[in-house]
Amino acid sequence: MALHLFNTLSAQVEEFRPAEDNTVRMYACGPTVYDFAHIGNFRTFVAIDLLRRFLRQSGFQLRHVMNITDVDDRIIANAAKLGLTVRQYTEKYENAFFEDSRFLNLDKSELVVRATEHIQDMAHYVARLAAHDIAYKTDEGSYYFRIAKFPQYGKLSKKNFEKNIEGARVDSDRFDKEEARDFALWKAPKPGEAKWDTEIGPGRPGWHLECSVMSMKYLGESFDLHAGGEDLIFPHHENEIAQSESLTHNTFARHWFHVRFLLIESDKMSKSLGNFHTLRDLILMGQKPSTIRFLLSSVPFRNPLNFTFDGLKQAASSVDRLRNFQRRLQEASFASGSNVKMKELAEKTVSEMRAAMEDDLNTARAQAAIFDLVRDANAAADAGELKKDDAGPLLGALRRFDDIFAVLHDDDPEKMRAVYDWAQREGKLDMASPEFLAAVKSAATSDSDIDQLIAEMQAARKAKDFPRADAIRKQLNDRGIIVEITKDGARWKRK
Repeated sequence: MALHLFNTLSAQVEEFRPAEDNTVRMYACGPTVYDFAHIGNFRTFVAIDLLRRFLRQSGFQLRHVMNITDVDDRIIANAAKLGLTVRQYTEKYENAFFEDSRFLNLDKSELVVRATEHIQDMAHYVARLAAHDIAYKTDEGSYYFRIAKFPQYGKLSKKNFEKNIEGARVDSDRFDKEEARDFALWKAPKPGEAKWDTEIGPGRPGWHLECSVMSMKYLGESFDLHAGGEDLIFPHHENEIAQSESLTHNTFARHWFHVRFLLIESDKMSKSLGNFHTLRDLILMGQKPSTIRFLLSSVPFRNPLNFTFDGLKQAASSVDRLRNFQRRLQEASFASGSNVKMKELAEKTVSEMRAAMEDDLNTARAQAAIFDLVRDANAAADAGELKKDDAGPLLGALRRFDDIFAVLHDDDPEKMRAVYDWAQREGKLDMASPEFLAAVKSAATSDSDIDQLIAEMQAARKAKDFPRADAIRKQLNDRGIIVEITKDGARWKRK
């Protein structure tokens, strides 16, 4: 079987294969760095990360381009208000985005490209559109795209454009447009605004232009896959298609991958409702990055995700269960030999996970398959039926799972410590929950210190000095370290 993905352009689930060789050429709309990215943004970025990880696990090479939108109306207005250049303003939020991406174990795309570094390329593209009468210049120096020149407009969003476009951004200078539905390619400068001098005059690009120009520059006029959130289907991606294909006469992107919205406790996320969360907000509440990633990946990308705090509790429990199972396989003393049923279980699970991911990235089914393995293997271990040689195949199945879901390695404490350091610098520690502060305290205790204390605790137990053993265990618990006494010895984990 091969990977099958829903294609927004055809409105069908299709087999996905790159057009040439074994390299997937894909473009994903990145962040607009005017503020910290919110958890809805990261729902999309996690879904794209799952896709690229599965493509790589399937043997494909990747040429993945992601843009950084570092010029738009909000950026220009905020930079001017603070007396900063555009780059000075956006650098803080761009760096924060990549740090947040690291917290969520997002692979970095092969190419990251900034809009401000391609202004001249964009201006030249507008000049080409104008030379073919596809774009026109207004009296005050802006350029607009003539939608009438592209009869296929609407083929992605499936909207009917016989009347005015509903939902499109309205330009403040729309009185200069030939038709209400035409969209801005280039905006003439206003007093006090940042601007760039180009072959078509001073100004700055419209929102949609950068993705067309940069994707085609690095991937060619036609490429395999374009990804983003469903809110970008119209007008952003619709306009990308129009301004690209009207000039090249080639299919811009063969496959369109759109991720559905994220809700917060069944409501649309908004600041007015008080449910608007950045990733850092959630971490300061005491939520672990791995927990957040697991929840964001638990619902297939074509279904809306209801992000709840009960869901986060369940995700935390799920991640702990996986890590405890992995630790049991690595550390427990099993009897020599092997059980063919365990090898068959591992092979069956790998096959089921792959089938689930090939079926339109059905992450929920893939997760269900690994937890079936955990349940059955734990039951076999409890019954003495899991042997020493069975650990390898079972750990192999876990690795296949984690190649994509990336939650097994417990580096949450050090990531939470990084957020603590940031909050301290920014004066935001008053937002930190007791759970967050306990996790940071846990991170300050080294593995070697923990091992030493546990060795002392075990020695006290062996000497029947139980008050001393209990005191050490409490000391560890106060530092955010949970100690479990099993038949195979003491195991520990950070809260």
